[in-house]
Amino acid sequence: MSTAPKPQPVFADPVHVDSKHYKVEAENDRVRVVRVRYGPHEKSVMHGHPSLVAVFLTSNHGRFTFPDGRTEERNWKAGESMIMPAEEHLPENLSDDPLEVVLIELK
Repeated sequence: MSTAPKPQPVFADPVHVDSKHYKVEAENDRVRVVRVRYGPHEKSVMHGHPSLVAVFLTSNHGRFTFPDGRTEERNWKAGESMIMPAEEHLPENLSDDPLEVVLIELK
């Protein structure tokens, strides 16, 4: 049995297609750390992430629209962490407050 990591899917990189909201904080050959900041009611563009760990710095409420048109609302609390699979989406901050999260993307 191989212990090599599985290749990650290729999606539009949020750092390239939405540099207003996504900034690389650190990167090496195994992970990329991305800081995400949205103002109240701001929206991104369709993009994707490989498998990752999200660490939420603010509590918030957001809507994610997927390539097939399906939407999903999600809530999180400041200090919460989540392990998330690779996903393509268009996120929107539904809150009157800023959103800030750190993503640790796995390569």
